[in-house]
Amino acid sequence: MRLRTKIVFAITGMVVLLVAGFSYIYVSQYLRLRIRLAVTDADSIADGIADDIHNAVPDLSSTRIDTADPKAVRSALRVYLPRDPNLTSAFSSVVAVWPLVYDVAVVDDEGRAIMHTNPELVGKILPERPDLAQLGDAGFRRQLRVIQEGPALFEVHKTLQANDIPFATVRIGISTVFLRSEIGPRLREAGALSLAVTLLSLILAATLSHIALSPLQRIADRLDSLASGLPAEAVADDPPQDEYGLVTLKIAHLGRQMRDVKEVFSALKGNLDQIMANLEDGLMLFTKDLRLVLVSASAEQFLDQPRSRLLGKTVHEVFDGHSALGTLVLDSFRQRRSLAQHEVVNLGRRIQVSLDFILEQGEHIGALLIVRDAESVRRLEDEIELSRRLAAIGRLTSGVAHEVKNPINAIVLHLENLRHKLPQLEPDARRHIDVIGSEIHRLDRVVQILVDFTRPVELRLEEIDLRHLLEEVLVLAQPDAERNGARLAGLIDRRPLTVRIDGDLIKQALLNVVINGIQAMTEGGTLTVRGRHEQSHILVEVHDEGAGIPPELREKIFNLYFTTKKGGSGIGLAMAYRVMQMHHGSIDFHSEPGQGTTFQFRLPAAEARVESESSAANNLGQEKPAPAGAE
Repeated sequence: MRLRTKIVFAITGMVVLLVAGFSYIYVSQYLRLRIRLAVTDADSIADGIADDIHNAVPDLSSTRIDTADPKAVRSALRVYLPRDPNLTSAFSSVVAVWPLVYDVAVVDDEGRAIMHTNPELVGKILPERPDLAQLGDAGFRRQLRVIQEGPALFEVHKTLQANDIPFATVRIGISTVFLRSEIGPRLREAGALSLAVTLLSLILAATLSHIALSPLQRIADRLDSLASGLPAEAVADDPPQDEYGLVTLKIAHLGRQMRDVKEVFSALKGNLDQIMANLEDGLMLFTKDLRLVLVSASAEQFLDQPRSRLLGKTVHEVFDGHSALGTLVLDSFRQRRSLAQHEVVNLGRRIQVSLDFILEQGEHIGALLIVRDAESVRRLEDEIELSRRLAAIGRLTSGVAHEVKNPINAIVLHLENLRHKLPQLEPDARRHIDVIGSEIHRLDRVVQILVDFTRPVELRLEEIDLRHLLEEVLVLAQPDAERNGARLAGLIDRRPLTVRIDGDLIKQALLNVVINGIQAMTEGGTLTVRGRHEQSHILVEVHDEGAGIPPELREKIFNLYFTTKKGGSGIGLAMAYRVMQMHHGSIDFHSEPGQGTTFQFRLPAAEARVESESSAANNLGQEKPAPAGAE
């Protein structure tokens, strides 16, 4: 944030706080005063109605009513009061004259209305309402909340007595709607005044900051001119007449001295940062005094420390001497002994460490340490071996399928001719011919599967939100889950999972793995499909709660025609592996006996995929490699 903006915000903020404080005091005091005035007015109205009722009550001692009996007195008053026309007129005039009054009622000790401005409520028990006096003593926030919320009713009470016997209560109903109509204009005036003062303070703050900081702005413009590549003479023409001129002249001299260095440094730094960010290995460069001056982004994963904390530290501060990695590296530095692909376990993972000392005229001037994930190296070697096997199988099966297809077709034709020429075959002979025909058809289907697997596939790439594709897979797999007594659960990131893929192929690959997981849960369970971002990739995990994959079978999982299911073809996982390779992705799994299996699909995110394809095209002369296993 610019200094000018900070000054403007600071001045405006102080003014806003002052205005808000004074407005708070003004509005709170006015609101409290208005509510208490409403209480006073309601008390006055209640006293007036009480006087009218006392005047309307006759002398009960001259009647047959036993004045010593409270019930008899109350019953007589229930009869006398509603019949008094002056009292009825007084009730109506109160509601008409006083805008705050919502209704007026006289109720007996049971809460039943003896008189009411609404004749329909006479004789009915009226609900209790909150006391308006309590609202007047409440805090400002509660008062404002009550006034600003929906319509609410409060009341003021006045107890009536006849012959020293309490017989009724006068209730004056006050509506918050009427209070809001009177208080609203005041609140709007205070808000408008606060807004006007805030805007005025903003204008004044901007003007003052402009006047105070204009010399700094001119200096900043000079620096921008230097950064844009203007010659030093172009910014040092004005003679130094004041402090501003002297500073400008010094900046011009510094600009001339640093321009060339800046250009070289910027180019070198940009190239180096790009290289270090894209390295999968943890690379660390140490100086002669064993201080770390260069570290790649991947090194953070191996050392569990951010790059910002590693730079500038010595090798003894970077590595812990009590860990296996720290012991190995520190011993090598102490003995000035190089390391070549030495494996060690660090933070629960097996890694490979290489250390080379840099010599100049026989003197050590630095050291280069490289750390890589040994499991990733082995996994890459396994994937290369599996790709080689699939490619070899593809070349072999394509030739075998071509050579076997023609004899099968000839056998089928001759078998059909034989069946037509021998219509009166014995049942046993016909059964044998049918068996031969069915087996030939099964062999033809196997050969056709071979042809389909080895046939080159033309990808129809398009940008797709993988969330929708995962939802479709779950819908398609739901019938199989119901038949096997399993439940499907989707835990998919809310953010778009945009990838550039052939939707049909990826859907089929995911569906194959989901169906396999459902069938693996022979005793039911939950199959969970997760989708989320993982750095520059999209990760999809399919986890089942089956028995797991035995260790002796894990190396054969992606082999063509390998299956442990009765009636399985052994092509689903091999096809899924091939589809992920064609999309520059990967498929892997980890399984624990009794805890199920998790298959992981990694696909490049849409942006990362475009960059990788562009880089590969530039490096290979615009020629993309064929997918593994394709001819």
